[in-house]
Amino acid sequence: MKEFRYFYAPEALTETILPADEASHALRVLRLREGDELHVTDGRGHLIEATITEAHKDICRYNINKVEEMSRPWPCGVHLAVAPTKNIDRMEWLVEKATEIGVDSITFLECTNSERRVIKTERLDKIAVAAMKQSHKCYKPHINGMTSFEQYVESSEAEGYIAHCYDDADLLIDGTKPFLLDALKSRESRVESRESRVGGMSVLIGPEGDFSPEEVRQAIRKGYTPVSLGQSRLRTETAALVAVHLMQLAIGS
Repeated sequence: MKEFRYFYAPEALTETILPADEASHALRVLRLREGDELHVTDGRGHLIEATITEAHKDICRYNINKVEEMSRPWPCGVHLAVAPTKNIDRMEWLVEKATEIGVDSITFLECTNSERRVIKTERLDKIAVAAMKQSHKCYKPHINGMTSFEQYVESSEAEGYIAHCYDDADLLIDGTKPFLLDALKSRESRVESRESRVGGMSVLIGPEGDFSPEEVRQAIRKGYTPVSLGQSRLRTETAALVAVHLMQLAIGS
């Protein structure tokens, strides 16, 4: 089977020219020329088979041969909300790996104990694009900037779970904090059809100092289920990636 690379062009269906950075990679690195085939995605589910019609410096135009609308590899929304670490490299790693596994959105939370309260999404978005192409996906996750904890839990329509390290009775539901995978599988058993999964699922991961008790209480009041990620104490980025993987396991992707 012939190996092929994906290229990303947000307006691939209407503007049949690769963005400058994608064109440079195609022409200067891969040495593609007129007449060569391209596989282009717009990050919104379209996979386009095309032929290069112009290859000059950083200009790469193409002719569309076939457009295929790809279904999502997973049946419902997979959303991650995480308080960013002080070291931004860890968040870059998280965005890359979560995109490879499969996620619809990553939102960065500003919490009471946050060590980082400003984040620039431009580079993170480029990392998501690269990971999407490398893993042969046609859906680019939304990388959302800093959002207050309160705003996120008040506005999210997904069924929510909050992973925290407390054992206090008032920060649990019925005195328990189930393993995330068990909680998610219980949810899936209640879902009767693919159509009823519209909101999908969302997991909240706190900062290095964990969520504050009041934030946990607020999430519970809004219907979030407190969950555990196992017996080990995990770094923020590790916990976030585990959460994405468990969401995918639960829905059978």
